[in-house]
Amino acid sequence: MLLGLCGIVDPPRPEAIRAIATCHEAGIKVTMITGDHAGTATAISREMGIFDESTEAAITGAELESATDEELRAIVDRTETFARTSPEHKLRLVRALQANGEVIAMTGDGVNDAPALKRADVGVAMGIKGTEATKEAADIVLADDNFATIEYAVEEGRRINDNLHKSVLFLLPTNGAQSLVVLVAVVFGLTMPLESVQILWVNMVTSITLSLALAYEPAEPDIMRRPPRPPGTPLVSARYLPRLAIASVLIAAATLLTFAIGRVMTGGDLETARTWAVNTLVLGQVAYLFNSRFLRESSLRREAIGGNPVVWAVVGILLVLQAAFVYVPVLNSWFGSAAVGVFGWLIPFAFAVVIFVVMEAAKAAVRRAETS
Repeated sequence: MLLGLCGIVDPPRPEAIRAIATCHEAGIKVTMITGDHAGTATAISREMGIFDESTEAAITGAELESATDEELRAIVDRTETFARTSPEHKLRLVRALQANGEVIAMTGDGVNDAPALKRADVGVAMGIKGTEATKEAADIVLADDNFATIEYAVEEGRRINDNLHKSVLFLLPTNGAQSLVVLVAVVFGLTMPLESVQILWVNMVTSITLSLALAYEPAEPDIMRRPPRPPGTPLVSARYLPRLAIASVLIAAATLLTFAIGRVMTGGDLETARTWAVNTLVLGQVAYLFNSRFLRESSLRREAIGGNPVVWAVVGILLVLQAAFVYVPVLNSWFGSAAVGVFGWLIPFAFAVVIFVVMEAAKAAVRRAETS
């Protein structure tokens, strides 16, 4: 006579289910390769959100055994769950995915996973349950054995990549603008708007302030809704070249115009006019910094205010340094600057606002072009 029935279940972690859903949104295909029975693998895969409902069941090792390399490439393209697999099957699956142009991160904990981890682009060993052989073969050891940590790592990697893009997109136009100012003055035989020591000052103060701020930018809201970046994609792609050119020309033109206005309003005082020009160059870079904080989205958003307090700190430090450049007598003698009145700040600030608005309009035009 049956007296009782005991059932044991090892439910998946909720954060792992959420991580898999996030990976799917980010264009990352999650595949389960296991030695379990096909029915068990299918049930777990469906519960985790891996299983594609268009597929009737998991593919077994026996089916993989009979498939040619070409057939296997087609199988891995349409299937996410594989059951009753051997170490050789796992290795063949990795090779087939790579042959399809995929970048593969493979996880494992047993000795039999080592060949596949070694073959994958990124081998990830379990730090708690993983064997020493697996850890030796892997590129990364997952300390908490949690799939959600992998998703967090992908998000962090995308954030770092974004911030590298932002830093380069910020530095190139700001240096390009300085070069343009000097080039235009030389080509047209104009009075030099900036002395070499003043260019050195701008480079020095911005390198210790503004250029560091973008490294602390948090992830943008859509960072895990973008498709993966293809391998070999350059750090600065062609789509950003018009933006770089516009920013360089805008900052350079504002600096030259401020110098011309300063000479007229100060009766030809070169030191004062050049100080106005330096103020415009610095404030123009501050305006472009705020524009560069978001690669695609508008910078006129709530996150721009409190998302990165480091930005406000470095801008404050920069303004203090620039005020010293203008009003401290010893710096006046070193850098050829002069104390200026309200117009020496108001006109550069107005140009900075124009730079910010024009660059935001350029980003909006790009967004409209991409969605149309």
